[in-house]
Amino acid sequence: NVIVVAATNRPDVLDPALLRPGRFDRQVILDRPDMKGRTEILKVHTKGKPLDKGVEVEGVARQSPGFSGADLANLVNEAALLAARRNKKVIGMSEFQEALERIVAGPERKSRVISDAEKAIIAYHEGGHAVVQRILPKCDPVAKVTIISRGMALGYTMALPTEDRYLQSKTEFEDKIAGLLGGNVAERLIFGDTTTGASNDIEKATDLARRMVTEFGMSDKLGPLSFGKRDEMVFLGRSMGEQRDYSDEVARTIDEEVRAIIDKAYERATEVLTTHRDKLVALAEKLVAEETVDSDGFEALFSDLPAKDDDHGIPTIVGPGQPIPVPDANPQPA
Repeated sequence: NVIVVAATNRPDVLDPALLRPGRFDRQVILDRPDMKGRTEILKVHTKGKPLDKGVEVEGVARQSPGFSGADLANLVNEAALLAARRNKKVIGMSEFQEALERIVAGPERKSRVISDAEKAIIAYHEGGHAVVQRILPKCDPVAKVTIISRGMALGYTMALPTEDRYLQSKTEFEDKIAGLLGGNVAERLIFGDTTTGASNDIEKATDLARRMVTEFGMSDKLGPLSFGKRDEMVFLGRSMGEQRDYSDEVARTIDEEVRAIIDKAYERATEVLTTHRDKLVALAEKLVAEETVDSDGFEALFSDLPAKDDDHGIPTIVGPGQPIPVPDANPQPA
């Protein structure tokens, strides 16, 4: 009557002999909590803490898709610390939102001095991301745009999904890549030049396009095939390289398909920002004046357009120098 229980973060590298019947018969997957799970976890961690009457645990859970139990505990603790520093007796939604941004993007870097010229570039860069994400149907709704530095980012655009999702389509990826390239496009349209702030955007867009072709079977030319086998350091979880299981001709086709996806997304972003240049300029000027634009202020700029009805995607933060999360089977914040 002995039951042996074991846990691992890397089930893919276990010896198959361990998983034969009579040994470890059953595998129980503990994934990141869904909306209902996050709500219950937050109720546990907020129990006994003084919350403002306006705080809705469900609202906090909705804004934190992809968070693990430990992330949510950290979120509540950060919010409590912020309330204490502000000499408040209760924890409000503003503290939870600030704590969320601290966890996802890092603390504000108020000591960083940015010139007026660079501030304008950052404002148009972030405005490019935000406008493209607002116009394209399958990008997540924009929750906040700011040119205040956090962590390594000089500014960022925060987009939050309206619900948890576990599958993503080709058209969603295409819209996301266009959103990633929006900052670079805006810089070229307004200043006729581009900066190093778009380097991470380009890197992540290219990586996502390559995964679409080599992993997700989303190439019309190559079809539903998987290419390349990655070698990893088992105990460090780091990729060491890729075993090529395809010919040079296929490699050229892969490069062509990746290029085609990026070019198409760049053209779409250019078309959006050219058509809605007035929105881009208005948003950038508002950012230069106010530094931060919330969702209500952002939507007010698009009052002449239909409201965005979106239920797609995973939480992302886009900004100069800021890594962009690549969608995977287990999406998480950047």
